[in-house]
Amino acid sequence: MSRRSDLLRYLGARLALAPLMLWLIASLVFLLLRVAPGDPIDALLGPKAPAAARAALRHQLGLDQPLAAQYGRFLGDLLHGNLGLSQNSQEPVTTIIRQSLPASLELGLVALLIAAALGLAVGFSGIARPEGKADLAGRLFGIGTYALPPFWAAMVVQLVFAVWLGWLPVGGRLPATVLPPEGSGFYLLDSLRAGNLTQLLGALRHLVLPASTLGLLLSGIFTNALRLNLRRALGSDYVEAARSRGLSETRVVLRHALPNALLPVLTITGITVASLIGGALLIEVTYSWPGIAARLQEAIAQRDYPVVQGIVVVVAALVVLVTVAVDLLVALLDPRVRF
Repeated sequence: MSRRSDLLRYLGARLALAPLMLWLIASLVFLLLRVAPGDPIDALLGPKAPAAARAALRHQLGLDQPLAAQYGRFLGDLLHGNLGLSQNSQEPVTTIIRQSLPASLELGLVALLIAAALGLAVGFSGIARPEGKADLAGRLFGIGTYALPPFWAAMVVQLVFAVWLGWLPVGGRLPATVLPPEGSGFYLLDSLRAGNLTQLLGALRHLVLPASTLGLLLSGIFTNALRLNLRRALGSDYVEAARSRGLSETRVVLRHALPNALLPVLTITGITVASLIGGALLIEVTYSWPGIAARLQEAIAQRDYPVVQGIVVVVAALVVLVTVAVDLLVALLDPRVRF
């Protein structure tokens, strides 16, 4: 009962910090957009527009108000769940996010599964012979994939498998001749629920390259984490005690060392969610993937303040929630965690 109450108190403390973190992120984005070079009026009307038209549009968008008044209005709308309207299309920002977020989540989830499977397999492969060839290859794999520039890796994969070999599409989410499935915006799930094999195969073919590229770039994080933690676990006292009881090395590794080595990897999974966003930006742009990262890049180029602010706040909220959920899961699985 004591541990349960401690766990609830720990969860409450983490959740209480979430609004503060979101406020800091939202405030930072608001200020950075205002001090960054470029004028949203130039993006909308062009630099040669008449002064009267520029002044009228600036007043209409509320950009002629003092910075403190703009900030107060932004926070007030944010507290009421109102992310505003796009300055370019006058479309609600919540609608833009609702349309583009499922594409990014679908790409990110599949990429995370690929990264975890590939990274853990490579990290585990060299454990039989530490400092052997397989272990050295795993170390080089972890460093190399982590250091690869995402835009360069995406272009090389795209060039080889889509252009030269022609095995997979260059970009997009579906063939031009196939209508998108109706539903949640997750094409794989929606096409499965509709039982439309054409949509499902089209969505899978278009997902393979961007998800594999992003998963490959993130897999090194899991490789390095498992290698280091598994090696540390194999040298611990409880593993030596298991060996002294005459257990086979396979059972020692699988039953005693590996479960303890995977707990820190689970924590890293939560941190990797933030890395997914940075990697997804370049991947989505390269593969013409209509996700939220590509929409953010477009909004930044157009100086569309409400869209940029809304996307950053929503993504930050998702990262905070995932991080809290992973920390809570680790605390439940690991009795050594103290609150």
